Amino acid sequence: MAANPGMAGYALDVTDPAALTAFAAIVTTDHPALDTVILNAGIMEAEDYTADPISLDVAARTIATNLTAPITLAALLLPHLIGQPQAAVVTVSSGLAFVPRASHAVYSASKAAIHSWTQSLRHQLRATSVAVHEIAPPLVATDLTPGQSQNPAALPLADFTAEVVQIMSEDVVPGEIMVQRVGFQRRAEAEGRYDATFAAINAH
Repeated sequence: MAANPGMAGYALDVTDPAALTAFAAIVTTDHPALDTVILNAGIMEAEDYTADPISLDVAARTIATNLTAPITLAALLLPHLIGQPQAAVVTVSSGLAFVPRASHAVYSASKAAIHSWTQSLRHQLRATSVAVHEIAPPLVATDLTPGQSQNPAALPLADFTAEVVQIMSEDVVPGEIMVQRVGFQRRAEAEGRYDATFAAINAH
């Protein structure tokens, strides 16, 4: 933490319910003014449903990490956040929530579920002090999958970060924080080009 004064770090296995419960208690005790939570844990692994036998290990890990963990952590922290004068929960879905990558079926499905859950959470908390926002990244040059950081089609991480920060710095932050490039997926169905977008994403 020496390189980042004022920051504190905690090790957390988000797939361990007991660890999540303990973490929520510790972090709210250590940081009673905590008012914003970004639910960003995620893994992305390929699956093969033509295999024999079909392994469900990836599906189980993905659902536990990408879906169950954010829901659980939000549930544990919301009583604290609701007690703050102004607070926020920020989820992280994906452009693949709107048009999936077939090779990463459960990852895409988990992000579609996060998008849906976020909408419901926002509605349920509308009369509280807690705002609910969703960041849906497009393909970004990170190490989420092997070689992704070197993919020339990926949005550079610095560009993605700058655009997200700009949106989140607006006087009124939208419920859906969508950088320009993710509109290719977010608006595909509404603009009548879903099949073409699906084909483009799953071209290889």
